[in-house]
Amino acid sequence: MVDVAPLAPLAYAPDLLPRVVAPPYDVIDPALRQALSDRDPRNVVHVDLPAGEGAKKYDEARRLMAEWQAGGVLRREKQPAFWRYEQTFDPPGGGPRRARRGFFALVRVEPYSSRVILPHERTLTGPKLDRLELGRATRTALSPGFMLYSDPARALDAHLDGGELFADFSTDDGVQHRLWRVSRATAVVRIAAALADASLLIADGHHRYETALALSGEIDAEARAAGRHVAERAEHHYFPALLANGDDPGLLVFPTHRLVHSLPRADFATVVLRAEELFAVTPASGPIDDLLAALARAPDDSLCVVAPDGRAALLVAHRDVDLESHPVLGKRPAVLRQTAVTLLHDGLLEHVLGISPEAQAAKTNIRYVQDARAGVASLEAGESQLLFLMKPTPVSVVRAVAEAGEVMPQKSTFFHPKVPTGLFFHTLDPARSVS
Repeated sequence: MVDVAPLAPLAYAPDLLPRVVAPPYDVIDPALRQALSDRDPRNVVHVDLPAGEGAKKYDEARRLMAEWQAGGVLRREKQPAFWRYEQTFDPPGGGPRRARRGFFALVRVEPYSSRVILPHERTLTGPKLDRLELGRATRTALSPGFMLYSDPARALDAHLDGGELFADFSTDDGVQHRLWRVSRATAVVRIAAALADASLLIADGHHRYETALALSGEIDAEARAAGRHVAERAEHHYFPALLANGDDPGLLVFPTHRLVHSLPRADFATVVLRAEELFAVTPASGPIDDLLAALARAPDDSLCVVAPDGRAALLVAHRDVDLESHPVLGKRPAVLRQTAVTLLHDGLLEHVLGISPEAQAAKTNIRYVQDARAGVASLEAGESQLLFLMKPTPVSVVRAVAEAGEVMPQKSTFFHPKVPTGLFFHTLDPARSVS
């Protein structure tokens, strides 16, 4: 049973939002961080990616959060509400402007074993440790997750209509953001009731959700050790998330490409030869736009491998190969063996190139990039040995994997546009309870 509650967060004044919001931490490179930092000393990047090394950066985040609250930069919203949210944007690659809609809420954290919150991909060790230390320091969920519910009839939409406009602004990426406060008592009750029997699929924010779950347990243990009572609905038991209808055609998913580097040997010809066990292989050539166009025309379970010298091959998964006898893929459930990202990670990266699951999780020999051109540039600069161009994984496949209790390799999906950090801050105070 999903426990969804309205949010009474800390928030910036609405007129500040264009200057102080930022993309999620995991897509900010050093140049963007500097630009955001220079834009405004109150920009959320100062606490979400704090300056300094080691423990000092987490101390800096703690100091700033306390200073901003004491100085009125962040103020508590007095009335709990669901926050209807709309992002209007130009799709990458062209086409008419589109809108993605959802609403912000608090979601009670549950272990994945409860099958209430469904992950769909593996997580990376480093980001989880970083987010955990940041959460311990600030006692705040700084950045929301993004979760999908299933509502093909769009029955929930009527309860989210209306509300008081809270903010309307645009960011440098051309995305228009609009937020409405939905606080009518009847609407709040009906929204929570409508989702009570649902399951929520994590679209983005697996590391943040797992961090929230860990912090919830830690804060409970601290309270017990101190002999303090903790209410069932104490706010550290909840995680802020944007909830969106997974059946909405406005949802866009993009791929994350893979760069292989720092291996003793990563021979293009050997990879292509061994790939024939799993894929129909077709030589490809031309600039990156031509390769991406060819991949776009291929079936969903396809990918393209590119060498530093420009050689390339389109790989289309065989549909009639017995994978149960494969030394690695044979150990995977059938629902996973139907995805190109699993065929790549288990069938080629691990089985052929020898990159273990542990090395994949630690990014020892893999870099993940959304920009295919940046991947080609890395090859040409001699920084990487192979580039694997991916297709987006359809939402229906993502949910099928999650509902089967399985997870795909990390970075299997990239939902666009990202949900910004800085719209709201959810504190993790065991003395406070949610409505």
